[in-house]
Amino acid sequence: MGHVRRAWRLTRSRAISTGRALSLAWRSSLQVRVVTTTLAIGLVALALVGSTLTQQMRDGLFTERVDLVLDESARATLQAQETFDASMATSITEVQQQLNDVVRALRSGGSGDREVLLTRAPGQATLVNSAMSNPGLFELVSDDLRRATAEGSGQRWQSVEWVGSGAYGVDQRPAPAVMVGQTVSVPIAGTFELYFLYSLQAEQERLDFLQRTLAIGAAALVVLLGTMTWMVTRQVVRPVRAAAKIAERIADGHLDDRMPVRGVDELATLGRSFNEMAHSLQEQISRMEELSTLQRRFVSDVSHELRTPLTTIRMAGEVLHGARDDFEPSIKRSAELLQTQLDRFEDLLADLLEISRFDAGAAILDAEDRDVREVVGAAADHAFPLAEHRGVWLSVHLPDTRCAADIDPRRVERILRNLLDNAIEHADGSIVDVTLAADATAIAVTVRDHGVGMTQEAAARVFDRFWRADPARARTTGGTGLGLAISLEDAHLHGGWLEAWGKPGAGACFRLTLPRRAGIRLQGSPLPLVPAEEPAPPAPAQYRFLDPAALPELDDELDHQEVR
Repeated sequence: MGHVRRAWRLTRSRAISTGRALSLAWRSSLQVRVVTTTLAIGLVALALVGSTLTQQMRDGLFTERVDLVLDESARATLQAQETFDASMATSITEVQQQLNDVVRALRSGGSGDREVLLTRAPGQATLVNSAMSNPGLFELVSDDLRRATAEGSGQRWQSVEWVGSGAYGVDQRPAPAVMVGQTVSVPIAGTFELYFLYSLQAEQERLDFLQRTLAIGAAALVVLLGTMTWMVTRQVVRPVRAAAKIAERIADGHLDDRMPVRGVDELATLGRSFNEMAHSLQEQISRMEELSTLQRRFVSDVSHELRTPLTTIRMAGEVLHGARDDFEPSIKRSAELLQTQLDRFEDLLADLLEISRFDAGAAILDAEDRDVREVVGAAADHAFPLAEHRGVWLSVHLPDTRCAADIDPRRVERILRNLLDNAIEHADGSIVDVTLAADATAIAVTVRDHGVGMTQEAAARVFDRFWRADPARARTTGGTGLGLAISLEDAHLHGGWLEAWGKPGAGACFRLTLPRRAGIRLQGSPLPLVPAEEPAPPAPAQYRFLDPAALPELDDELDHQEVR
């Protein structure tokens, strides 16, 4: 039983594999589908035509043979009746001998092989025995045929199956035959039934030959049809496959590849159109690359060139800002605004230079093995004054164990600072939660606020350069509009992810996921991006009125949190 089960499982697995391979070939190849469909339709058509022709040939051969048999049997019966009418037999022995002679004469007098049976009709006295050319004829005469022959006047016939004897008495295979019966009057003996058995073996062999010829012709036609279909579809599919291959190579950056074009037919026109399209795309991509290069160079050059006038303006601004107390209130305020905008302008130049380095591929990752908890804590310490100013409660959740990873501390801290500043700006006085977690392959930091939130469309564009979800909203933190774009590039430089989620009225969540070691491909994150649906916890009331040094004791359940 074990061998049978193993053989069954092996056969089943092979059948499944073959089925999957055929299914894949059907789905992935237009040529296979066209050839298979054409062959299927051709086979159905040939089967219908073949069955119709076979039926007509069989009916024609059978009808022709039956008509000939009925004519022969009618003449033979008339001949036998004339023989009996002219008989001079006066005794039972002579009558029996005459019956045997008539059977022998009738058997050899036909146009083909036939057997003869003379038997007394039902109700006649048993005076003489039946005469027959083959003892197996009695079994072939059915009761219906005997009843119809005895009751009617004229011929009655029926199709039967006859197993004749071949050479050396060996039985042949069963063959169709026709049994014809009619009554005759025998002197002294009374009414007898005369039956003729005609074999249709010759007609059956002729029909088999015709069927074999049709089958061979159909097989040759199917092969020819499949070959022609394959050749025709190959002429069409081959250029399409070449176009697909060239398109893939162009998509991979091989912009100089083109389709080979031969002839002037429709496929050649398609090839030329494809090559013209590829040439046009190559020119457009080249122009776009040149324009992008010029733009990056322009940004980099402008950023560098602005350094010198900015330094001069800053020196003059610092002089004015230092002497602002001696000015009138309006001039004093102008000096303070000038100093603030100079700081912002300098930050913008620094961000533009950083973006230009990313665009030029010149950014370098200075990675080292660091505990990410220290980096998160440093970013939170930097964001605490802004949170205090905006009335935002900053809650940091750090694991108890060391979370080591190969990171560039400066870039990761810059990412977290940008995320914290962005969350505090949009928290609207609620809580901002910072959570750090790690698994075997990755570390993740989420920054979650419970402020105004954002739509899914805004979350998809929040990392675009200079993009703002609400253009009318004032930028209170003095940002440049490039912070999140730079943060995304820093994350990609580490081989990590930076993702955003938001919901109007429910806040937003940013998740930074980094591999713990260089070369690891991220498959998931230790923290979820979409937070669980739960109401935002209210900020402690004392936070807005008390000095940070006078904050109340935290509950025991919050001892694992570091609150800033």
